[in-house]
Amino acid sequence: MLRGVMLAAMVGMGLFACAAPGTEPPPYPPAVFEHRVSAADVSVFWNCTQPEPNILQVDGVVQNIGGRQVQFGEVEAVAVNAGDRTVGSAKAGVRDILLQPNQISPFLLQLRTLGDEVRFDLYYSHYVGGTFGFRAAGQRQVQNMARDVCSPTQHRSRKPD
Repeated sequence: MLRGVMLAAMVGMGLFACAAPGTEPPPYPPAVFEHRVSAADVSVFWNCTQPEPNILQVDGVVQNIGGRQVQFGEVEAVAVNAGDRTVGSAKAGVRDILLQPNQISPFLLQLRTLGDEVRFDLYYSHYVGGTFGFRAAGQRQVQNMARDVCSPTQHRSRKPD
């Protein structure tokens, strides 16, 4: 009898926890981000804005879309001029060191612009394998790149408004 009461109480608490306010998962990223790229383990979603003159802001999230843990995610925005030379960059890690499958973690980049940029490229990297918290033997770094990431027509995750 006591076992049945305890089981019912645990099930009730579990249902309450699932229905508690503030426990809803975040919206699927395309609902709020205009751009997207994907690789084997991750998808990167972002918006490009100019909060003030000579500043490009790239605000986004990295989502683990693979079946393995993703660790030490980093994102870098690179400004490129007409001569295909790098004229500026900004780099940041995602907020969470470890991303479980389907987990989303935000990043924010602010890049000072000079005015001669013709495009902005996005480099994104992470580690897979190994033990959490350590860059150990057996762990490998995965690096990817997307060109012209602030273009109104490239890497669209949704149709323009």
